[in-house]
Amino acid sequence: MRPLACIALALLMTTTAFAMGKTPVKQPNIILFVTDDHGLDALGCYGNPIIKTPNMDQLAADGVRFTRAYCTSASCAASRSVILTGQFGHATGSYGHVHDYHHFSTFDNVKSLPVMLSAAGYHTAQIGKYHVAPESVYKFDVRYKCDPRSTIEMAETCKPVIEGDKPFFLYFCPDDPHRGHPFTPDPWDAPNSFGNKTEAYPGEVITTYDPKDVIVPSFLPDTKECREEMAQYYQSVSRIDQGLGKLQELLKDAGKTDNTIIIYISDNGIAFPGAKTTVYEPGIKLPCIVKDPRSNFKGQVNESMVSWVDLTPTILDFAGVAIDGSDFHGRSFLPILGKKDSKDWNSVYAAHNFHELTMYYPMRVVRTGNMKLIWNIAYGLKYPFASDLWAASTWQSVYRNQGEYFGHRKVQDYLYRAEFELYDLDKDPEESENLADNQKYAEQLAEMKKEMQRFQTDTNDPWQIIWGNKSKMQGTGVNL
Repeated sequence: MRPLACIALALLMTTTAFAMGKTPVKQPNIILFVTDDHGLDALGCYGNPIIKTPNMDQLAADGVRFTRAYCTSASCAASRSVILTGQFGHATGSYGHVHDYHHFSTFDNVKSLPVMLSAAGYHTAQIGKYHVAPESVYKFDVRYKCDPRSTIEMAETCKPVIEGDKPFFLYFCPDDPHRGHPFTPDPWDAPNSFGNKTEAYPGEVITTYDPKDVIVPSFLPDTKECREEMAQYYQSVSRIDQGLGKLQELLKDAGKTDNTIIIYISDNGIAFPGAKTTVYEPGIKLPCIVKDPRSNFKGQVNESMVSWVDLTPTILDFAGVAIDGSDFHGRSFLPILGKKDSKDWNSVYAAHNFHELTMYYPMRVVRTGNMKLIWNIAYGLKYPFASDLWAASTWQSVYRNQGEYFGHRKVQDYLYRAEFELYDLDKDPEESENLADNQKYAEQLAEMKKEMQRFQTDTNDPWQIIWGNKSKMQGTGVNL
């Protein structure tokens, strides 16, 4: 268990130490590389023998690869707000998308990672997908403009910050491998482009894949349409990899390789039904690779459970910035970076509310060890589709043919869910057998419900009032 009540104490004990009490000679440069909708399914270093990701694989060989790393919400904007604040979105007002008619926005009293690093002497820079609001909260010293699909060009654009005199924090966020516009194909069974073009982006070597060679995850249907889309997705991932390689080349040219930490993650899982916007494992269990060239942690695998809510305190810890545990819902994982696993890191939490404004379907998750509890708060509603996932030929191929199954799950079970879903992930990694009504697990279910309520109370979750309307969060209707 990892009770939230202990997190503040853990952070205060960690202070600004470098794991073993060492203080760096100078502040390291830090690159946080965040891709868009990249699941564990498409990296060579995570076991895919088809995808070509040599630079990601080398990053893992030079650093630490986490195997149980989780975002807190499988939705782009909501996830990114957590990454940059160390707080769950339900506590900061970051309930869903910020753009167009959605208008969700972080409360203006929240202090973000770039602001804290800038105050500590870092030159903070951002390029690519921003997707958080307001800018006054998520303020960077400089924001570079570039085609966010052109990852090599993005890296080149960042040369001024890389070559500068100050320690830097670079928030590097490609649009890849998010689905490309238009989301609705013509004809309906044409695969989405995932940002790919016929001609190469500047510096890109186009890497194509034969649909027959791709690996279709078990939660997806093994159809012609799905394979064609997976091939496009793979191509987009390979373009990201080339951008990562260029970024490392620029670091080497600037003499910054030995003092630059690189953290590679994705905001949420692959943009297919059953992953993105859900709290099933393909939606929230993600790649996390950390390379600290100053350490001896090379090629290591870390099985501790970490969460994107831990990233801000971890990065501040890397930077030697004093942190107050009460400011965050997460904690620094720097002290356990080089360990295979840690008994104190055996639980994670997730909290999804919206994706698009019209997609109200709040869910809460507690995962402790091999057991995972999902609470579908709006379980009486039909599960809502993101517009790009609904239009996808992968979904339409099943929907138009009135298929009974979508991957290993029945379509009906995907669209209509039980209030509680309890899974033993050791025995059932596909989350197919809901144990919530199994009397053998009644005691464990009750305990995990209590843990979920503790999590909600500790993180000021407005949705905690659903547990009997007895919460301190219930409003009085009086404007004090």
